[in-house]
Amino acid sequence: MHVLLIEDDTALREALAAYLQAAGHRVTLAGDGDAGLAAAEAELPDVVVTDLIMPGREGIETLLALRRRHPRLPVIVMSGGGRLDARAHLGVAERLGAVATLAKPFRPALLLEAIARAVTRG
Repeated sequence: MHVLLIEDDTALREALAAYLQAAGHRVTLAGDGDAGLAAAEAELPDVVVTDLIMPGREGIETLLALRRRHPRLPVIVMSGGGRLDARAHLGVAERLGAVATLAKPFRPALLLEAIARAVTRG
């Protein structure tokens, strides 16, 4: 399965990518929302996993743009919350169309479960 992973934290992005690749997924990486949208246009993934709080185009903006351009593309949103509680951010993402949300820190196995559920819902 092709996963587009949008995360501005380089260490977390690389760690999650390694985990997903070890589980058999092909992963495209993006460091912010603009790069993620460009990657999705270059080659549509099966699922997108995006952080919410990023410099430049934030995750909510990225989620909305992906939903407009590719309404059936499953998007999973993750967040540590920043200055606010992660649950507040993630609740907004769910209301705007995220198929699953993950509060950081999370066990990587939860990401694999969310991806499996997301693609079976589509």
